[in-house]
Amino acid sequence: MCAKQVKPAAKDVPTTGHVWDGIQEYDNPMPRWWLWVLYLTILWGVAYTIAYPAWPLISGHTQGLIGSDQRADVAAEIQRFDDANAGIKAKLVAADLAAIPTQDELKTFAVSAGASVFKNNCAQCHGAGAAGVQGKGYPNLLDNDWLWGGDMAAIHATVTHGIRNSADEDARYSQMPAFGVDGILEKPQIAEVVQFVRRISGQDFDAALAASGVTVFADNCASCHGEAGKGDRTQGAPDLTDAIWLYGGDVATLTETVSKARFGVMPAWGDKLSEDEIRAVAVYVHSLGGGE
Repeated sequence: MCAKQVKPAAKDVPTTGHVWDGIQEYDNPMPRWWLWVLYLTILWGVAYTIAYPAWPLISGHTQGLIGSDQRADVAAEIQRFDDANAGIKAKLVAADLAAIPTQDELKTFAVSAGASVFKNNCAQCHGAGAAGVQGKGYPNLLDNDWLWGGDMAAIHATVTHGIRNSADEDARYSQMPAFGVDGILEKPQIAEVVQFVRRISGQDFDAALAASGVTVFADNCASCHGEAGKGDRTQGAPDLTDAIWLYGGDVATLTETVSKARFGVMPAWGDKLSEDEIRAVAVYVHSLGGGE
């Protein structure tokens, strides 16, 4: 029979001397295996910082004995893929822009590469799914409502030069007057033209105000939005007759838009992306369903 193990009495185990509310802390030694693991991890950490880049210096860091450079490794891996795709990228740049969607090889590559470009550079404003941010002035790229045109050439030009930025002299540019702030229209006139816009866009409206707003619209808004309010893509003037609003079509938002105007800015990507990347993202956006 096995001898019964007897737990040592409390008085046989030394204490640390710490006492709290009558509770004493025993000074039990740590297991040997735990100590050896601790020592090994310390040695491993020291060896790792010697072998690999680790310690910061005044103008850099230690390079490590094995000469590892993760930044260089990543750059080399990127270059490897760039070299592998050099041929198809050259074809993409040389191809007629409008014909790319009709060529399976180029379209497949462009859509895949363009999706990556979009997620890295465009999704912050247009959303991961390209549906924009409702009410925030970021266009939905999935529908067929385009301020500057939705064919391949128009999308390519918009991505390349941007909208209302100061970095590219060829940026798309238009400016809506701030009819209220600049004193062009009085508050009653703004209320009238807002109701007229709601009428032509198929929303609930005040008939009396909308009737007066016909003249206000014709005198102040038709030169950009057209007599029927259908918009003008050469000026980036939106169609006011549909149910698609960049900032919102309720009375309060329309009143603010007419009074203060809007001035959305899109950066020019021509100096940040290569031509093949711009073409790829243009094809990708065009393929989402709203491209013309």
